[in-house]
Amino acid sequence: MKPEKLVLSLLDESYEKSTWHGPNLKQSLRGVTAKQAAWRPGRGRHNIWELALHAAYWKYAVRRRIEGGKRGSFALKGSNFFARPEKGKRNEAAWNADKALLEREQRQMKAAIEKVLREPRGRKIAAAPIDAPLSPVAKQIRFKAGAALGRRAAALLPPGKDEWPRFQRRRWQNTGRRFRG
Repeated sequence: MKPEKLVLSLLDESYEKSTWHGPNLKQSLRGVTAKQAAWRPGRGRHNIWELALHAAYWKYAVRRRIEGGKRGSFALKGSNFFARPEKGKRNEAAWNADKALLEREQRQMKAAIEKVLREPRGRKIAAAPIDAPLSPVAKQIRFKAGAALGRRAAALLPPGKDEWPRFQRRRWQNTGRRFRG
């Protein structure tokens, strides 16, 4: 497979195509209601809605850097994480609008990457080792999909239950790491 095709394939897998590693970002968000997306796993923690907009922002940031665009031109005011839901807007319409923003940013980022891959500098980037330039973008998108899926599962636990099932918490304790979702 040509390096350019591989880069585009990784981007597609991370967002919407079938993958070997489980659900991608779009699949992780499918069927999530506004109420579930707004559920916060703990004080000071991000919810699914905020993670979706975080992914949209970084797709914009990648596209802006490729195209040489002006900072601050994202559809929402601010950067990186956006507090959601906004006061009085915890409804399906607002959630669907933000998912549409994510979809739009994905399409625009992919178009920018496709364009740069047709240029000599793009072919040079694509021919670099797979852990180089654009693959961190795909890895980050996969990570966000996993985080959204974990929060989705936790949001479905009955009220009063721990945010993480006991076996999962034990697994992290045994590795000596602290989980900070």
